[in-house]
Amino acid sequence: MPTKSSDLKELTLLGHESQPSKKLEVFPNHNPDRYYLVTLESDEFTCVCPATGQPDFATIKVEYVPDKKIVESKSFKLYLWSYRNEGVFHEHVVNTILDDLVKTLNPHYCKVTGAFSVRGGIGITVESEKVKTKAAKEAVR
Repeated sequence: MPTKSSDLKELTLLGHESQPSKKLEVFPNHNPDRYYLVTLESDEFTCVCPATGQPDFATIKVEYVPDKKIVESKSFKLYLWSYRNEGVFHEHVVNTILDDLVKTLNPHYCKVTGAFSVRGGIGITVESEKVKTKAAKEAVR
């Protein structure tokens, strides 16, 4: 099914100059009766250490099985950009991203992985997931 003009009516960021934003925009899923995996990945994520202010770099990977909504990718990019100067621990930011996506999308399944670059000799990878529909998770694994 092709994209309908009505799918675009709620999108305010796509096609416009924009700044970092915590606003996640969505469009309708035309196949809500099908379990399929959507993967978003960015190796440009940055935040700062809440204690030292030193920059932290990570690859953020989101995997989700949509229900009625799909996240628009530019809004997701701007959302990630909004953390650039924010002081936050790795574990907290990964769980916050998951919480925000689940709140916005109410997906069948969602997993967020943050693979943070080595700093001080230690690399940290954080994975967090939320399962609403166990069959959806099993169908895409």
